[in-house]
Formats: sequence, C-alpha cells, structure tokens
Amino acid sequence: MRRLLEDSFRAAVAAADPLKILGPHLPRPPRGRTLVAAAGKAAASMAAAVERDWPQGAPLDGLAITRYRHALPTSRIRVIEAGHPVPDQAGEAGAREIVQRVGALTADDLLLALLSGGGSSLLSLPAEGIAMADLKAVTTQLLRCGAMIQEINTVRKHLSSIQGGRLAAACKAPVLALIISDVTGDDPTHIASGPCAPDPSTFRDALDVLAKYGVAPPAAVRSRLENGAGGRVAETPKPGDAAFARVENRVVATAHRSLEAAAETFRGAGITPVILGDTLTGEAAEAAKVLAALVREVRRYGSPFASPVALISGGECTVTLRGENGRGGRCSEFLLALGIELEGVEGIHAIAADTDGIDGSEDNAGALLAPDTLARARTAGVDAVQRLAANDSYGFFAALGDLLLTGPTLTNVNDYRAIVIA
Repeated sequence: MRRLLEDSFRAAVAAADPLKILGPHLPRPPRGRTLVAAAGKAAASMAAAVERDWPQGAPLDGLAITRYRHALPTSRIRVIEAGHPVPDQAGEAGAREIVQRVGALTADDLLLALLSGGGSSLLSLPAEGIAMADLKAVTTQLLRCGAMIQEINTVRKHLSSIQGGRLAAACKAPVLALIISDVTGDDPTHIASGPCAPDPSTFRDALDVLAKYGVAPPAAVRSRLENGAGGRVAETPKPGDAAFARVENRVVATAHRSLEAAAETFRGAGITPVILGDTLTGEAAEAAKVLAALVREVRRYGSPFASPVALISGGECTVTLRGENGRGGRCSEFLLALGIELEGVEGIHAIAADTDGIDGSEDNAGALLAPDTLARARTAGVDAVQRLAANDSYGFFAALGDLLLTGPTLTNVNDYRAIVIA
C-alpha cells in the first residue's frame, strides 16, 4: 500500500512536469526576438523545456529565477536561484534585470513568461520606498499567521513594481504567459502574484488583510498602502486595461489534472478513486477533522462510497504556528491530525505531500500514514498529540521513518492527499 500511495504521488507530479507538457503550448517564434522571463519553483524546468523545443535558428534568451537547489543546466536562458518563501536580494536583482530587459522589447518581439508557484517570493521587486527588509518582515508575518495565499498575494502585489500585472503593462511586445497553477481556482492573478494578469484587488484590500490577521507592518509598508488607498499612489492595472489587449495568460497544468492522473493509479490497482476536489483550504488540522468524519462514515456505513476507495484531494491548507520551533509543513500537519482523529479505525492508509517536493521548511515532500502509525509512535515514546500541539509533524514522522523524501520535483501544483479505505 505504501508503494501504491507513492506511485499515485509520482503520477500527480508527472502530470505537471514541464518537460512532458510544455511543448505543445509553445508559440511560433516572432519576427524579432523572444525574451523568456521565468519565475517559480518550476522556472528552471520550464526554461529547459522551452530550450529543448525552440527552433535553433530563432533568437531566444532570458532569465529564470527559481528556488535555491531547484536549478537545472541551460544554454540560452540563464538560471539564478533566490529566496523562498521569504524573498531576498538575489530575487530582487533578478526581477530588476527582467524589468529592464522587458522595457527594451519592441512590437516585433515576444515576451514569453513562464510562471509557477513560488514566483511571488522569487520575483520580488519592491515598490518605490519599500526596502527588501520591509518586504521580508511583512511576508514573514503573513506566512506565520495562517493567511491564505490569495490574501498574502494581495498584499505582495501592492508592494511590488513587477507583480499585479505591472510586468505586462511595462512591455511593448506581445506577451504569452504559460502558467503552472498552484492555487485553488487557477486564476492567473493569484499565481506568482500575477505579473502578467489584471489585478482586481486594491490597496484597501491589502490593508484589510493586515487588519484581519493583526499584522503590524513596517512603517514604510503601511504608508504605501494607506497612500494607495487614498489615491496618492497609482493602483495596479485592472481588468479591462488596454495594456492587456496584447497579453495571453494560459494555464498549462493544474492540480485537478494531477488528481486525475493519480486516480488512474488507484483504478489500475482495483481501488475506486473519488476526487473530492482541488480546493481544500483552511487550517490543516481542521481539514483533517472534516476528512476523518467522511472516512468514518465510509467505514461504518459504506456511504457515500463503498470500500475499497481512495479519497483524493488537492488545494492548499495553512498552519498557524503556535511557537518558534515548529518543524514540518501543512501536509505533514494534516496527516498527523488525520492519524489522531482516526485512531482505532481499521484499514486506513494515507499520504499527504506537496507536489514541489518540499513541505514547509524541511527536506520532505510530506509523509505517509499506516493503520499502525500511532501504535508504533507510542512504542517509540513519541506523543502524537504533543507533537501536533508543537507543530512538530516533521519530528513525529521522522521518528517513525515515514517521511516522504523526494527532493525538489521542479514543478508545483499544490498539495496532494490520498486516503485509502482498504
């Protein structure tokens, strides 16, 4: 069963592998030159896919900004690594270079933007008056408070000189953005904070996010947002702006397509797959309670699904940290909470992992849960409830040898979860 769960995860990742899916979406070369601007955890693999399939005689160059340890060798598109999930100066320098090079394009050229999850941090060019230290500070607070990614990106877009449609607005050439979606709903405005997409959010919305979560931003951040809300700073380009008449945002991989690929793995093993959707959000531990209730219903009453069944879901949960020493991400926390909720329920196996191969700040993609997980933990002297309260899901599963370690997958379509009721 462990092998089957891991195989289903690999199938989900493969369905979003740029080297497998990007080629059919590449345009014909323009009369002029093509500049690639890539940002995200999949930036290097997307750049490599473009290089492989681009006509050798057609001008092509550019820059790809990806997370540390996510680079690939390329020959025509330069790859640099930068900070994620908190931005850094390397990302700022790369974003500044992209803006400068985009500004030199003409109507005969093409801007080919390659965007994927993580691009919001990696493509960080603070707006005038905002220092990188300010951006780091507010980003760190937002990541710790349990805010949804769409809310975090609303703030980021209004502190940026490149996101929220500003990259496309600065370009005189046609723009094609090929996008691997890591957000629920697959709206380009939320993926990598939408550098090529219209932004319907406002400065006032950004202030509301900070107020909702009690975030106390640096003075420069608050000043910019308040000046924007008061009309003293120009808003991000909105839907209907003429700048987007020459722009196409095309989503080429989604979480749901990856869930469908994983479903085929279970179907081939004689287990009925049920896709619960790719929009599961909220606190990871609370989401686990909801799915645990569904599992108990299936186990006890054979409703609404008969076993054997695999309940498959995607989306992005959050974790509100209760201390300074938590280890593990939302996937591992979800799985630990699920195990606690289902203790005593027989025949339950599960996996929860981030399709980018990194769950939170540690080195695991996620973890695996077996019917005897909590019993083995007790034998080893590991208290599941205590570990959950300390946000130490990584330490819990590491002690049992149940971490899923894949290394960076060089793509990202959000979280993957499968619960098998055997």
